[in-house]
Amino acid sequence: MCGIVGIVGTTPVNQTLYDGLTVLQHRGQDAAGIITIDNNTFSLRKDNGLVKDVFHTRHMKRLQGDMGIGHVRYPTAGSSSSAEAQPFYVNSPFGIALAHNGNLTNAEALKEDLFKTAKRHVNTTSDSEVLLNILAHELAKPNKLELSPEDVFTAVTTVNCKVVGGYASIAMIIGHGMIAFRDANGIRPLVFGKRETEQGIEYMFASESVALDACGFSFIRDVAPGEAIFVSNDGQLHSQQCANNAAYSPCIFEFVYFARPDSTIDKISVYAARVNMGTKLGEKVKREWADKEIDVVIPIPETSCDIALEMANVLELPYRQGFVKNRYIGRTFIMPGQEMRKKSVRRKLNAIAQEFKGKNVLLVDDSIVRGTTSAQIVEMAREAGAKNVYFASAAPEIRFPNVYGVDMPSAQELIAHGREVEDINASIGADGLIYQSLPDLISAVSKENPEITNFETSVFDGNYVTGDIDQAYLNRIDALRNDAAKSDRASAMSSGLELHNQDASE
Repeated sequence: MCGIVGIVGTTPVNQTLYDGLTVLQHRGQDAAGIITIDNNTFSLRKDNGLVKDVFHTRHMKRLQGDMGIGHVRYPTAGSSSSAEAQPFYVNSPFGIALAHNGNLTNAEALKEDLFKTAKRHVNTTSDSEVLLNILAHELAKPNKLELSPEDVFTAVTTVNCKVVGGYASIAMIIGHGMIAFRDANGIRPLVFGKRETEQGIEYMFASESVALDACGFSFIRDVAPGEAIFVSNDGQLHSQQCANNAAYSPCIFEFVYFARPDSTIDKISVYAARVNMGTKLGEKVKREWADKEIDVVIPIPETSCDIALEMANVLELPYRQGFVKNRYIGRTFIMPGQEMRKKSVRRKLNAIAQEFKGKNVLLVDDSIVRGTTSAQIVEMAREAGAKNVYFASAAPEIRFPNVYGVDMPSAQELIAHGREVEDINASIGADGLIYQSLPDLISAVSKENPEITNFETSVFDGNYVTGDIDQAYLNRIDALRNDAAKSDRASAMSSGLELHNQDASE
């Protein structure tokens, strides 16, 4: 999962891009980048790290221009090389830069075809660079110096015919403008808004509406599945549907975990969807656990807090904050390597003993992925004096890897893969475990926008909406994403860095 922003302004955009990325930091803590256009020249700064660490005053001064795009990243295949940081750019035609959130499921075939038919070399393992080169190749086909909006939309239409997967992308074309487009299923989110200044109207694209709010832009609407929106250099906005059979199938995990509660995606309030999840799960607990004596409901912060509060209301039980979170530790399920995740959990959370001592507690989390965090939290609750520890997950059992831009791990590392609830409960050491049902989860989210009846739910049911995923593909990403592979890559990067430092010292 990544976060993207793009601004066509009437004044310098560097600070606004920075501000937009800071409120999207939750979507990726691995790397950040900003690229701007000034006097028909790209200025780029990107590196590994958080937004506040990547951009210093000297970088911001260099990022001049009234048009730019930004990106925060976490790696979908576990690579943390700074070479994979975005945005990417190519010099021909015109000069094109692109930032991308998602994953192309046919990236390897596309990369091979690019070399054979377009003689384009892709320098990294990033599918975002593949997408950029395909777009560039299509934009070169009119073979003229001035592109019309129709030329741009024709290029995006061809891109949508070639690429498969989940993607939301923002690209800049020097001398022409900015193009934002979304996959035909609307898997990955993308919104846009505007603000009026003394110099004219400015437009902003972003992964979540909260970025528009923070930067003073008024929300216009979501970019529709398969739609492309082109803002020309003179500030004129054009839009067109550029995909056949486009229909909504947004990733439901955005609402469970990734998106901020103060965002609205596809006309669905993330906060309201999570409250609805709490209602549904609370009703299930009341129905199926009537024999259990629960004294208190405690969330595992922070995503589950709204869910747990509503559950407490439904169950007519006290709601307490039993854990204090260190907000300077990253999200654990996207950390490379099991040992790093294990070490980070106790640095991330600390129990308030008096909220647990002698009580039957119901712990509530948004989801259970590997189970590493859940098991340690159950253990922490017992150490704090809990009498019985029950565990509730606002999402169903995660049994399958994600292929559309979320770094869900190797299937074999998912605690629910091939296991029943009783086995999972034994693994995390709880006295009881209950999951939200998939129909209830879908109902909770769709209640906020009944027009959307289908969601991308593959991590729960193994049904991949693009229809191109087979076992061979899953085996390949398993080899890329399992902890052993990530450890090997980390060791190789460390060795390379040590060698570089040694060479520099000599």
